[in-house]
Amino acid sequence: MTDKTALIDAENLIQDMGQRARAAMTVLAGTPTAIKAKALTEAAKALRADMAHVLAANAKDMAAGAERGLSPAMLDRLKLDEKRVDGIASALESVAGLPDPVGQVIDETMRPNGMQLRRVRVPLGVVGIIFESRPNVTADAGALAMMAGNAAILRGGSEAMHSNRAIHAALLAGLRAAGLPEDAIQLVPTTDRAAVGAMLRAAGLIDIIVPRGGKSLVARVQEEARVPVLAHLDGICHTYVHASADPEMARAIVLNAKMRRTGICGAMETLLIDQNYPDPAGLVQGLIDKGCEVRGDDMVMELDPRTVAAVDEDWDTEYLEPICSVAMVEDEDAAMAHIARHSSHHTDAIVASDEAAAEKFLNGVDSAIVMWNASSQFADGGEFGLGAEIGISTGRMHARGPVALEGLTTYKWVVRGTGQCRP
Repeated sequence: MTDKTALIDAENLIQDMGQRARAAMTVLAGTPTAIKAKALTEAAKALRADMAHVLAANAKDMAAGAERGLSPAMLDRLKLDEKRVDGIASALESVAGLPDPVGQVIDETMRPNGMQLRRVRVPLGVVGIIFESRPNVTADAGALAMMAGNAAILRGGSEAMHSNRAIHAALLAGLRAAGLPEDAIQLVPTTDRAAVGAMLRAAGLIDIIVPRGGKSLVARVQEEARVPVLAHLDGICHTYVHASADPEMARAIVLNAKMRRTGICGAMETLLIDQNYPDPAGLVQGLIDKGCEVRGDDMVMELDPRTVAAVDEDWDTEYLEPICSVAMVEDEDAAMAHIARHSSHHTDAIVASDEAAAEKFLNGVDSAIVMWNASSQFADGGEFGLGAEIGISTGRMHARGPVALEGLTTYKWVVRGTGQCRP
C-alpha cells in the first residue's frame, strides 16, 4: 500500500467513524444518568467475566513489547494482571457512581430587566483520545467521555493493540446491555500512523483531542492538530524537603514518591533538599538502598559515594525509571526558583512542618497540582475521588490537573425572559 493510499484510507476511516460518533453523541446528550451508569457497570461485569481473554491478549502484547525492546517503564505501563484488570473494572464502577455533570447549573443571575441567566454544563461532543502503552486508558477514557455525554474515538498505541481490543469489547458489551449505540465508544481498528493524522485534521467531526503519551506524540498533536487539544505533558515532578520537615515523614514520602511505581507520570523525578535539613544523607541513602540511581549536584555527591554526578539535562528529564536527580537548595525561594526553571507544571510537593513555608510554596508554585506533606504518586484522578481520569492537563485553558467528568464538559448560557426587547 502506498503512502498516498494509506492516507486516503485513513481519512475515509476517520470520516466514517466521526460521522457515526456524532450520531451517537446526539443520543448520549439526552441519555438519563442511570442508563449511562448501567452501561459502565455492565462493562465492568463483562471485563471481570472475560478476565482470561483480557490477560491472554495482554500476554501477546507483552511478548511483542519485549521482542521490540520496550523499556522496563513502558512494559510496566503495558502489563496487566488480575489485580490491574479488577482495578480497571472497579474504576468503571466508580465512574458510574459519580454525579452526572450534564445539566448542572454552574451559576445563575437575574438581570435588572428581569431576564434570568444560567450557565449549564453540556457535553463537549466527540472526544478523540490518542494514547500509548497503557491499556487501562481504553476503559478510563471511554467511560469518562460517555458518562459526560460525549462520544469517544480512541486510538491506542500498537504496543497495546490486543489488550485495547479486549477491553474495548467489554465496553461494547456494556453499551449493548444498556441499549446505547456501540458507536458511542469507538476504537480505531488500525495502528497505521496515518490514522492519527486524520484524527488531527478532523475539524467538524472531532471537537477536542486528548493526547496521552511521550514527548514526540504530544509534540506532533500540538503541531498538527486542527482541533482544540487538551495537552498532558511530561511529569517532571519535584519534591522539596524543607528544613522543618519531620525526618521520618520525609523519608517515607520521598521513597514512595519515587519508588512506588517509577513508570507513572506522578513519580518524583527531582528531589530538592534544603541545606538546613538535618538528615540529607538519610534521604539519599534511602533511595539508593531501594535500588534508585541518584544523580546529584556537588553537595549531594559528598553525602554518599554511590551517587552519580548530575548533568544539565538531568534537571529536565522525566526518567520513568528508578533514577532521581537530587540537588541541595538554600531555602524555599531557591527551591521554587529551581521548580520554575525545570518543572513541567504537573505535580510539585513540599514536605515541611513550617506552615508559613508550606503556604508560600503552595501559593507560589505554578503547577496543575501542588502538595504539602503528601506523595506526588497521589496525582491521579482515582485518588482525587474522580473515579478515573482521561489525563492530567498541565495547561491553563479549559481544565487543569486530573481531567475527569467535569473536565469533559463545557457550558452554554440559558436565558429565560418575559418578553424583554433590547432598547
